[in-house]
Amino acid sequence: MAKYAVGVDIGGTTVKIGIFTVEGELLTKWEIPTRKDEGGAYILGDVAASIDEKLKENSMDKSEVAGIGMGVPGPVKQDGTVLKCVNLGWGIFNVEDELSKLSGLPVKAGNDANMAALGEMWQGGGKGYTNIVMVTLGTGVGGGIILDGKMLAGVNGAGGEIGHIQVKDDETETCGCGKKGCLEQYTSATGIVRQAKIALNTTDKPSKLRSVQYISAKEIFDAAKEGDELANDLVEAHGECLGRALAQIAATVDPEAFVIGGGVSKAGQVLIDTTSRYFVKYAFHACRNTKFELATLGNDAGIYGGAKLILG
Repeated sequence: MAKYAVGVDIGGTTVKIGIFTVEGELLTKWEIPTRKDEGGAYILGDVAASIDEKLKENSMDKSEVAGIGMGVPGPVKQDGTVLKCVNLGWGIFNVEDELSKLSGLPVKAGNDANMAALGEMWQGGGKGYTNIVMVTLGTGVGGGIILDGKMLAGVNGAGGEIGHIQVKDDETETCGCGKKGCLEQYTSATGIVRQAKIALNTTDKPSKLRSVQYISAKEIFDAAKEGDELANDLVEAHGECLGRALAQIAATVDPEAFVIGGGVSKAGQVLIDTTSRYFVKYAFHACRNTKFELATLGNDAGIYGGAKLILG
């Protein structure tokens, strides 16, 4: 019987790795650099070697390990094939087969946002639910959909790419994905800052934000909490945009809860209150009682999700 599972979260700068008990307790975690030279050719070898070393260090036998669950920053098909990970330099290949050969352990892989969602459902803000949509508000907007305890990856591994739902038709700036008017252009950390700069240049409203040299999402939410009118307008617009988009998602997958994570979620209750208020306004009546929770695992969500994926 397996006693342990390994969770891996491959990012553009570092690879996070954790060893868990099968019950979900994190025993040890560490990071290694993501070596992107030669098209990311060394990444999986580095991961396998690092896991080997840590298992030996902790006197854990490979026969006691259920396997490795891995999140990668790109779409992953059900058979373990990645469809390009631009940030890593990877093309199209089967990451599960490759890491399994290198490590001698069973491997399952998925998109990193889906892994974070799985982790939050297992041991984080979504614990106790089996149907959640994870919303990650960071530099971009990511998402992960869990239905009946299982990840919804979709045919091309692009299930949960909620940041690229189009929410505005008259946008002139292009999103990183190449389209215009995507949700992440307004509700990500960079999105709300962009909206703030537009507002500061197009209105005469007094605001403490005018004296801030480098505006951040945190500055905007903090100013709104202090009663700054312009900042409050920005937070309201953010909540309306996000709440409306989540209402459309609820009409499609009808989750028990939305779990909100990423850097912007550090704004806390004001973010939840504003978003949920607009959600209720726009949601189909049967979905209006969907709960809103804050994510709790932070940067560890991906490794928790990886462990859960391999454990099933």
